[in-house]
Amino acid sequence: MEDYHGMWAELGLDLERHDEFLEGLGPAYQEIYLNQEFRPKGMEYFDFTTSEIHGLRIKELLELKKKGHKIVGTFCVYVPEEIVMAARGVWVGVCGGSQFSIPDAERILPSNLCPLIKSAFGFMEAKTSPYYQVPDFFVGEATCDGKKKVWEIFGNYVPFYTMEIPNSKSYMGKRLWLDEVIKFKEKMERESGVSITPEELEEKIQLINRKRRTLARFFDLRKADPPPISGKDALLVSQIAYYDDPERFTTKVNVLCDELEEKVQKGMGVVKKGTPRIMISGCPFALPFWKLHHTVESSKAVVVCEESCVGTRYFTNPVDEGCPTLEDKFKAIADRYLKINCSCFTPNEERIEEIARYVRDFKVDGVILFTLQFCLTYSIECIKVQKALKRFNVPVLEIETDYGEQDVGQLQTRIEAFIEQIS
Repeated sequence: MEDYHGMWAELGLDLERHDEFLEGLGPAYQEIYLNQEFRPKGMEYFDFTTSEIHGLRIKELLELKKKGHKIVGTFCVYVPEEIVMAARGVWVGVCGGSQFSIPDAERILPSNLCPLIKSAFGFMEAKTSPYYQVPDFFVGEATCDGKKKVWEIFGNYVPFYTMEIPNSKSYMGKRLWLDEVIKFKEKMERESGVSITPEELEEKIQLINRKRRTLARFFDLRKADPPPISGKDALLVSQIAYYDDPERFTTKVNVLCDELEEKVQKGMGVVKKGTPRIMISGCPFALPFWKLHHTVESSKAVVVCEESCVGTRYFTNPVDEGCPTLEDKFKAIADRYLKINCSCFTPNEERIEEIARYVRDFKVDGVILFTLQFCLTYSIECIKVQKALKRFNVPVLEIETDYGEQDVGQLQTRIEAFIEQIS
C-alpha cells in the first residue's frame, strides 16, 4: 500500500491522531468483514475501496481539484448530486460515524447532542480526517435543530452553505424547496464559474439515475431466501456509494449483482434458508458504524433491508428524465428529493407506508427501529411506526444507541431475545 503521510501532512492533518484512528479500524474490519464465510468475490472491490478511502480516493479528489473541479462535502441525501456534477463538481459524503472523534467535539459542543453531528464536527475540529480538508465548501441542511445550529459553528472553520428543508410536503413546502434547489444551483455556478446547461444536467440526471437503479437491483436480490449477501456487506456497499466515483461505483455494483444473481438461481446464500430476516429502520449508518448489523448477524439472523438514508432512502425514486427545459429539469429534481421520507416532515405517513411495503417485499420477520441517542425526530416517530407495524402483526424492537462499544453486551442480549422470539 502506498504511504500517504506526505499527502496527509500537506492537508494539515494531525498525523499522530489520524494514524491512531486508522489503526483502530483495521482489527475491527477484519473481525466484522473479512472473517465472514461465503462472501461474494465482488466484495473485494469494496474491501479495497474501504482500505483506500483515506488514501487513493483522497488522492483522486485532489487531482480533480487541480483540474478545476469543485469538491463539495455533503451531510445529507437532500443535497442534489446532479446539480453538483452538472457544474463540474464532485459530491462526497462527509458524515461522521465513529466514536473516535466525539471527545474532540464535546470540548465545544453539548454532550447531549446526536453522535452523528458530534462525530463529523470532531473530525473537522481536530483535523483527523482528510474529508474535512479537501472540499472547497460544505453543504448542510436544516433537517433538525441540532444540525442547523451546529452548521453555524461549522461555518467558523470552513466555507459552509445551508439548504433549508420544509417542515411539510405541502404546496408551500414544495415551493420553498424548489426555491432552495434553484438557489443551490446558483451557488454551484458561482463557486465553479460554470453555467449549467440543459444538456449537461440531463446527462448527470441519467448518470445518477443509473446509480440509483443499480442499487435498487442490488437490494432486490436481498429479497431471496436465503439472501446471497450478508447485511453487513450490503451496508458497506451503501456506505461506499457516498464516497466513490458514481460511474465506477455503478459498474462495480452491477458486477456484484451479476454474481449474486447466479447465487440466487442456484439457491445459494450466506445463511440457511429460513434464517430470521431483519429490517433495520431509522437513523443513518455513517461509515464506519457497523455495530448494529454485526450484532444482529452474530445472533443467528440476517439483515435484509435498511430503511435509512444509508439504504433505501438514498436510491428510491429516480429523477424524471427528458424534461424539455432547464426549469422543468430543476422541478423534476426538486420533486424527486422531496419524496425522501425523513422524520423531519410532519405529517410523514409516506414513511410508514414505505416501511410496511418493505416488510412485505423483503419477507421481513422482525423490524429493529434504530435511533441514535438524542435524535428526537426519529425517536418520537417510532411511536407511530410501532403502532402501524403492530396492526400488521410485525414484531418490533426499539434500539437507541451511539457509536461506542460500551453497550454491545446489552445490545447482544436484547437482540438475541428478540430473534428467539421471532424464530
